[in-house]
Parts: sequence; C-alpha cells; structure tokens
Amino acid sequence: MRKSEVLAEESVQCLNKALHRLKDIWEEIGIPEDQRLQRTDVVRQHIKGLLDMMIAEEESLRERLLKSIAVCRKELDTLCRELVLPPFESEDDPTILQLEKDLRTRVEVLLKQKRERKSELKSLKERDQDLCDILCTPLYFIDDDTVPTLEELDHFRRHLMSLAEEKDRRRAEFVNTKKQIILCMEELDRIPDTSFERDVVCEDEESFCLSTENIAALQVLLLQLEEQRAQNESVCIQLRSRITDLWTRLQIPTDEQEAFSVHMTGSKAKTRRKLQAEVERLEELKRENMHHVIEAIRSELVSLWDKCFYSTEQRRAFAPFHDDDCTEDLLRLHDEEIMRMKDHFEVHKELFEGVQKWQESWKLFLEFEKKARDPNRFANRGGNLLKEEKQRAKLQKTLPKLEEELKVRILAWEQEQFQEFMVNGQKFMDYVSEQWQMLHIEKEREKQERLQKKNRLIEEEMHFGSTPKTPTKRKVLLAQTPGKVRKIAARTPNRMMKPPRMGPLERIKENVSQLNGTTLSGVYIHSTAAPRNLSVNSVASTYSEFARELSKASRSDTPSRILNSTTMNIQPYGL
Repeated sequence: MRKSEVLAEESVQCLNKALHRLKDIWEEIGIPEDQRLQRTDVVRQHIKGLLDMMIAEEESLRERLLKSIAVCRKELDTLCRELVLPPFESEDDPTILQLEKDLRTRVEVLLKQKRERKSELKSLKERDQDLCDILCTPLYFIDDDTVPTLEELDHFRRHLMSLAEEKDRRRAEFVNTKKQIILCMEELDRIPDTSFERDVVCEDEESFCLSTENIAALQVLLLQLEEQRAQNESVCIQLRSRITDLWTRLQIPTDEQEAFSVHMTGSKAKTRRKLQAEVERLEELKRENMHHVIEAIRSELVSLWDKCFYSTEQRRAFAPFHDDDCTEDLLRLHDEEIMRMKDHFEVHKELFEGVQKWQESWKLFLEFEKKARDPNRFANRGGNLLKEEKQRAKLQKTLPKLEEELKVRILAWEQEQFQEFMVNGQKFMDYVSEQWQMLHIEKEREKQERLQKKNRLIEEEMHFGSTPKTPTKRKVLLAQTPGKVRKIAARTPNRMMKPPRMGPLERIKENVSQLNGTTLSGVYIHSTAAPRNLSVNSVASTYSEFARELSKASRSDTPSRILNSTTMNIQPYGL
C-alpha cells in the first residue's frame, strides 16, 4: 500500500474521530437533533469546501503542467529545427510532472546551445570584419536571423583561419617588399612622391591595406625601382669601364686612380654623378691627347682582332686604322670599332675560347711532336720523357674530341646566325684540316731528309770507306783484367750482353776484320778470342752475310768499286 493511501485512511479516521467527538460534545451539551444536523452539515460543508478548494488547486496545477508541456513541446520543436537536431523523444509513459520537467530541461539546454552559437557567430563575424577590412575582401555570408549549424560554424572558422594565413602571408610580403623599396629609393636618392608611396614608406605597417591590388601595386613599384636601379648599375658599369679604358689610354698615374677608387663600387645616384664627372674630365684630357689615345685604342683593337681571329683582309677593311690625321671623327670611328669588336667577342665568346683552347692544345701537341722526333730526347733525366709521352698521348685523344665538339657548336651557331664562322679568314674546320695536313707534310719532309742523309752517308762510306768512330766507354771493357771480367760475369751469370745493332756496311767490315784480325781503319785491336781459330760454320755464316750485303750494294754501284771500297783498308795480320 502506498504511503499516500495510508495517509488518506488516517485522514478519514481523523475525520470520523472528530465527528464522533463533536457528537459526544453535542450530546453532553444537550444540543437538539435539528441543531446537530445543522452543525453536522456546516462541518460537512466546511470539509467539502476545503477539499473542493484543494482539488481545484491540484487540477489547476495539472492544467498548468499540461500547458507547460504543450509550450515546451512547441518550443522544443522549434529549437530542434533551428539547431538542426533530431526531435525530442520522451521515456515510456512518463507522468505529467516528469514529462514537463524533461521537456523544460531539454528546452533550457537547447536555448543555451542557441545562445552559444549566436555568440560565437557574432565573434566570428567581428573577426571576419577585421580581416576583410585589412585584406579588402568581401564579408563571409551567413544569415544572422537563423541559428548557425555546427558545420556552418566550423566552415566559418576554417574560412577565418585561411584569411588569417593570407593576412600573415601578405603582411610578410608587404614588409619584405617595403624593405626592398626603401633600399632602392635610398640607392636612387629618391623620396616618395605619390600618396601610395608615402603610405608604403611612411605610414604604420598595421594600417596598410593588404588588398590584392595594393600588393600588386607594390610589386609594380618595386619592379620599376629595380629597373631604375638596374639601369643605374648598367650606366655605372659602363662609366667605370669607360673610366678604366681612358685611364689606360691616357696613362693616368696610379695614385690618382687610387684616389678615385672609392667611387668605383656601388651604383647610387651620388656615385653615378661622380663617375659621370670623371668621364667628362677624362674625355677632355683625351681630346687634348688625341694622338696618344688613338694609338692606345689601336693597340687594344689589335688585341681584339687577335682574340676574334681576324684575318689580314678583315683587319684591312677598317681603313681608319691607317689614317694618321688624328681628329675627333677618327677617334669616334676607332671607339665605334672597339665597341663593335667587344660586342662581337662577347656574342661569340664561347666559340672563340674553344678555338683558343684548341690552338693552345695544338701548339703543345706540335712541341711534343718535335721532341718525339729529336734523337737526343732519350738522354733526359728525372722521368721527363715519360711525362711528355703521357701528355702527348693525352693530347692525341683530347684534340679530336675538342675538334668534334667545336664542329658541332659551330654548325649550330651557323644554322642559327645564317653565316659562316671564320677563323683567320677561313672556316674553322678547314683551318684545322690544313693544320693537320701541314703537320703530315712536315713529317714526310723530315722523313725524306733523313732518308736522303742516310743514303748519302752510305754512298760516302762505300766510296771512301768508313770513318773511324771514337771508342765509347763500353769498349774499355775489352781491356779489363780477367779478374774484373770474372767479377762482372759472376754478378750476371744468366744475362747475355746484347750487341748493338749494326748496319749492312758495318757487318761487312766486321766480317772482313774478323777474317784478318784488323779493323777497316788499319788499326789493329787484339781480341780475346783468336781470329785464326774461327770455325768453318762461323766463317761461312759471316761470308754469306757479306755476300748478301754486296749484292744489295751492287744495285747502286759496280762490283769492282764495291770490292775496292770494302777491301782497300784491309791489312794482313801482324802488319
């Protein structure tokens, strides 16, 4: 049994007990029956009115709860639609009071979320306003009359993050560009003369509008200033080059050049004015020293012609070079020719350097070729011959590669320029072929000279007899004592001394000397092995060689003259 039911029974008991007590009192007092009825009815009416009043109050409470439930349901449905939330679902069979409480609590929660979203939206819109004012971009569109969803708020936050990043990027670009603009203006000695330039240079960085138009205008301004600075630098470089040339031509003292050297760097407007003033001063000196200046220019021009491999005809084409009338017009023509040659050299610098490299390699190769044909090169010391041979072999490999590389580059240049690349008045590859052909002709000429010299020597020896040669230190070994010979033989027991290779006439004369024990010059040399004890085979062998040499020599002279020339100095043994 519920407590409320127990309390109700107790209330009924109290009421009955109270009525019985009233009845006893009335009987004790002696109140008549009709008055008892009246009094009992009054008690009933009072109790009934009290209970009716209580019932009415409870029914009013129920009505209020039901109305609250209806209001909360309606407001809850609206909030769920605004907040894009699923509809509220109550628990199974809740009481009116519990339902009203749940609905009211849910409404309060959703109202709080709504207020928070509205507050965040307001804050985001304020930030968006600030960023858009700085970046000069349109505001982010979102309806203020509706409650933003969580997705909309998240998208709005990401949009603001991107705006903030863009702001930081543009700010950094602005600060960096501003520094460069200030540096350029300082170098150009220029002050801001437009409102935009003053906003950039003079105003606070935080107040500058970072719009795309302003950033683009900044870049345009910087580009203009950099072009002016580049033009200024180019002018300063030209002025310095002109000053250097004039110093050289006019032979300005070194101390005077060093005094001006402080202005030979930088490109500020002040420096440019100093350089211009120096050029004007030197030009005036040049006019006063016209003859010496023209001679200096001609020396420089010859150097440029050499660098550009100009032929004699190309050099003669510049007729003012041979004019002795030193005038302003002649100086101007020389200056124009100098500028033209410098431009020509710069345009073809890579090709000229390649040709120069080939010429240097070719010159070194010719030196090695000359040394290779020198018979005295084997008397070197310190390994120079080995080094030269390595360098010569390396050049033999690199020269064709360099020629092929230059051939390809020159062909590409000729196709691009629609003209032939000339070196000393002829095409480069023709020039290279001519150099190789001249080398081969020179080698053949030297070969023929050696052959002719050898033939003349043979003829002289055959006609007059051989000229006695001065004995070398090696022949002293024949006079060594037997003890020394034994020591040498003991040190090299298995090594045979290779005799020097002899020509045909020397072998003939050796055979004859072995037969007679004498030399062809008539001087007797005692041999360690007696010639009288020669074997038959050895004599036959040497004689057969002698016969062969005679048959070869007979083709160029008569046999009688050959025999006389080879035997005229033979002396009998012992004479």
